Amino acid sequence: MTQPAAGRPLRVGFVGSGFIAHFHLKSLLGVRNVEVTGVYSPTPAKRQAFADEVARLDLGQCRAHDSLEGLLGAGDVDAIWILSPNFTRLDVMRTIAGEVEAGRSSVFAVACEKPLARTLAEAREMLALVRRAGLNHGYLENQLFSTAVQRGKEIIWRRAVPATGRPYLARAAEEHSGPHEPWFWQGSQQGGGVLLDMMCHSVEVARFLLTAPGAPRSSLKLKKATGAVAVLKWGQSHYADELKARMGAAVDYSRKPSEDFARGMLTFEAEKGQEVVVEATTSWAYVGAGLRIELELLGPEYALEFSSLSTGLKVFMSRKVTGGEGEDLVEKQNAEQGLMPVLEDEAGAYGYTDENREMVEAFRKGRAPSETFEDGVAVVEMLMALYKSAEEGRTVTLADEDLTNFRPKVAAG
Repeated sequence: MTQPAAGRPLRVGFVGSGFIAHFHLKSLLGVRNVEVTGVYSPTPAKRQAFADEVARLDLGQCRAHDSLEGLLGAGDVDAIWILSPNFTRLDVMRTIAGEVEAGRSSVFAVACEKPLARTLAEAREMLALVRRAGLNHGYLENQLFSTAVQRGKEIIWRRAVPATGRPYLARAAEEHSGPHEPWFWQGSQQGGGVLLDMMCHSVEVARFLLTAPGAPRSSLKLKKATGAVAVLKWGQSHYADELKARMGAAVDYSRKPSEDFARGMLTFEAEKGQEVVVEATTSWAYVGAGLRIELELLGPEYALEFSSLSTGLKVFMSRKVTGGEGEDLVEKQNAEQGLMPVLEDEAGAYGYTDENREMVEAFRKGRAPSETFEDGVAVVEMLMALYKSAEEGRTVTLADEDLTNFRPKVAAG
């Protein structure tokens, strides 16, 4: 695999300059051997603001480009981070592969934010494109790289598993009060509702916890999927009106809702034929201090537990402390008064820092990252199986299903 000249930092170009791009940018403060040298997004003011933020953080000489082709052909970009909305990612990847194959770009690696695609057909095309263009590739699933997840898995598999046996059940939940941007709420653009948007995190971090250290995630064979979805909060007339006023007329949950709650159960066959299970729950209908991530890993004589809101640092503010709304204590913050948990380093706690460190070092050294587009394809397959199960009211057995051309009904709007 191609890699930078010895001793030179990896030069990264961002496609996208929204919320998640700024989250990744903040995390790069904790990553060595990397510079952000370019950005493209369709809105001139946003891409220039992003380039200005790169300069403020002293993360490189970043140029704001007015086209994707301009970014790819700039000559000072080694790798691309695809952080644009779901409905744009396949076209972005087609352009990257085309420019590289035509010799108009020296880019040799690409990393893509979750989910890799909106359908299994799209995900498989994403993988085919990077392979055809000879690009190194990484799938940006931050929760897998959370320090709690990495440390907890290491302890369980080193101390408990040899004595009593492998883990057999992983539970993962992620809940908050709803996404930042209008396109997330639109099934036709995002590709689904909360199941696609957030369960991509939950199923992959749970699968990772159940996978033996050093073994590929494919060592667990997906056998069955049982899913359920519901519209619990945002379909209610009061909240649908509120959402429409806040996000615009295109987001009308009185007429075209996407699910704001989803539950899934995935059954896998492990390396020696054992049955292991993932349980996942996700919601846009949770109102607490802010974004809540909860994880469990259970085995014969042990348990791992983690909650992102059980923080060591908390602050209390009485009703006399007033001010505007913000997210300065925790992501998706729902209050500015009372007893509040504080995440001192959200980018680190959620896994973005170590995720980006893994991608940068893998691309610099010419090896495949520990999470690749292959894993992104597997995640989309799990999600499509859960959507089909929810739509048809039955357990989906993967041996009997071809999900290649399946598209969730919610994606049709």
